[in-house]
Amino acid sequence: MVSGTGASPTPEQLQDLLLESPGFTEFLLGLTTVSATLLGGPEPMLCAITVERNGSPATVASSGEEAKRLDEKQYTFDDGPCLTALRQGITVLVPDVAADDRWAHYASTVSGEGIRSVLAVPIATDPGSAAALNCYARTSGVFDSETVAEVERHAASISRILRLALKVHPPEIYPENLRSALKSRAIIDAAVALIMIQNRCSREQSMELLHLAARATDTKLHTIATDILQGASLPSADPPE
Repeated sequence: MVSGTGASPTPEQLQDLLLESPGFTEFLLGLTTVSATLLGGPEPMLCAITVERNGSPATVASSGEEAKRLDEKQYTFDDGPCLTALRQGITVLVPDVAADDRWAHYASTVSGEGIRSVLAVPIATDPGSAAALNCYARTSGVFDSETVAEVERHAASISRILRLALKVHPPEIYPENLRSALKSRAIIDAAVALIMIQNRCSREQSMELLHLAARATDTKLHTIATDILQGASLPSADPPE
């Protein structure tokens, strides 16, 4: 079973995440990072959230590059547990990808990535859009009934803020030369969101902690943010002796 941290974000914290995110992609990245932290146990949970809107490409945000790659592989086949959950609005559980023949090509691909179990849960949205929370594990049988219920509860708890985000942020189309800058900002935003949840503080306080750590360690914000998203602790704000 996957055991969460128990530090669920408050509605106010989720609202702060939405209000402070410069765009929908950045908001979704922060939401996915929070989800991975809450749902992860001794073994880090790989999570991704996929959102489809009518007439626009899917937006995929992940707690790491690996989870994003796993989600995007489904679009290569235009089929898989995530897309089934998203398009049909049902929970899809693959306890052991090696023993599942529903998506043979996709299962073979993710097996090659070291993934053994997949759980995809729809997130309720308004008409014209669809979303799903996708969780990946490196061990078969991880998603027992209690864990599935926990993930479903979490998906339901973030539905309202996701629906609001879809109304606030229209589909984004960025010139190619802006993508790298936006990606860097999104990583920092996701780290700030994670610090907010871990320390139960405001976004302003979270950003201050990140800046203090950067100055104390003479490290770029982007570098510290990347390390935090990969599981590192926030560096002490006290400079070394």
